Amino acid sequence: MSAADKKTMIVYDPTFLGHDTGPGFPECPDRLRWLMGSVPKDVEETQPDDKIDPLPWILKVHDEDYVDEVRRACAAGEEYLGSPDCPISRNSYDVAVRAVGATLSAVDAVMLGRARNAFAAVRPPGHHAMPDSAKGFCIFGNAAIAARYAQKKHGIDRVMIVDWDVHHGDGTQEIFYEDPSVFFFSAHQYPFYPGPSGAAENTGAGKGKGFAKNVPLAAGSGDQAVLAAFRSELTEAFRKFRPELVIISAGFDAHEADPLGGLGWTSSVYGELTRIVRELAREQGHERIVSVLEGGYSKRGLTEGVRAHLEALAE
Repeated sequence: MSAADKKTMIVYDPTFLGHDTGPGFPECPDRLRWLMGSVPKDVEETQPDDKIDPLPWILKVHDEDYVDEVRRACAAGEEYLGSPDCPISRNSYDVAVRAVGATLSAVDAVMLGRARNAFAAVRPPGHHAMPDSAKGFCIFGNAAIAARYAQKKHGIDRVMIVDWDVHHGDGTQEIFYEDPSVFFFSAHQYPFYPGPSGAAENTGAGKGKGFAKNVPLAAGSGDQAVLAAFRSELTEAFRKFRPELVIISAGFDAHEADPLGGLGWTSSVYGELTRIVRELAREQGHERIVSVLEGGYSKRGLTEGVRAHLEALAE
């Protein structure tokens, strides 16, 4: 199959609707119902690969005691994990594991040449999940686990995670803060939740010093601020690091219609950001991009933003 024949793939499972967060909570099953109704026709839909066992890969990122606690709390019917910003139901552990499996399936599809690029339409999101705790709607670090999976399963040395959620991906940053093999780039609203982790001076530590890049964006700064960041800071970091795989933590809560964010992005900017990442990957001789859903809590922002993103991936 030639590169021109490969399609953009979306990995989805109705199982993800079973993570019940309760009435009125912004991270809700309707998010995926909205999203899946807006997928372009030329994007190929598939389900997670049941041959993948996600648990060993989750344990490469998260502490075993924490994973056991998630399983126990869900089985016991507890209302939330640690704090009220992580509501759970009896199905939430199984759904979160399945979400990781979908993300790893997307990695396999791209690395094995079955798709040009792939989008994992999953919930719960992951980029706030810490190695030992849930946080900010997130249970397991989907993007972080995918990065480690790509390295260990497919022999990739350098992975870049590009996070454009309105909130800083503090969990992803924490996991790789001292790791020079994974470059974490985040453009996000600041000051904002989750706090100081997204400051520009947070650039990694130890051997990982210089392998995190945070670009704080002011509330109301709009499309031009993030486009400038991608054309300058991301481009410079990308060309220097030369990633063999790009994972996008694709949040859509910076959209102007989102109730939780305040950056004021338009729907079309998600296509423009995607094209910048694709062109940078082409410079490295590949188009290996795996995108993973993070935030996005407005029906218009999520449907229009995801559609623009997928259309740009499929061009």
